[in-house]
Amino acid sequence: MKEGFYHYLRDRVFVRSAHLAEILKMVSVKKVKKNEMLLMRGLICRNVFFVEKGLLRLYAIDESGKEHIIQFAPENWFLSERASLYFGNPSEYFIDALEDSSLVVFDQEFIERASDISVEFRNYNEYLLQNHIRHLQNRIHSLIGADAKSRYLKFIDLYPEIVQRVPQWMVASYLGITPESLSRVRRDIALFK
Repeated sequence: MKEGFYHYLRDRVFVRSAHLAEILKMVSVKKVKKNEMLLMRGLICRNVFFVEKGLLRLYAIDESGKEHIIQFAPENWFLSERASLYFGNPSEYFIDALEDSSLVVFDQEFIERASDISVEFRNYNEYLLQNHIRHLQNRIHSLIGADAKSRYLKFIDLYPEIVQRVPQWMVASYLGITPESLSRVRRDIALFK
């Protein structure tokens, strides 16, 4: 089962057919159950996960035990703890499955080898890194400069299907607000529809 990854590489990354088989031989497939941990804080992240089916999240737990969701990864998204992966630092984050999931798994060596094989892959990987930086900057700006309603509207634009797939407390955690504040925001939005 690498069909979703194959189509992603072919249709979005534009990897040439001649290179697809060689690249696909270098990845593995992993099926995980809901709540299964893929990365624990304090460990070095060694993998990137491509979600063929299911849903993952990257999150932190603060000193008081409160979860702070950094990113969701639904189908056709990549997820990793990049600082740990690229620099070999122990991770400050956790990655787990929010649903039973089918994943394509690869490591830093794969990225380097696939980049040597395919210029399209190399260029797309650079695009993903740039897009990740842009996303993080937008997220920081939103958290420090936008009200809860604006953050929620951006969230449903970025993750339209996630609202139906996760508990509301997780959406609130991602937004940096309480579940009660999220309920008020949703109620206010519903009044204006």
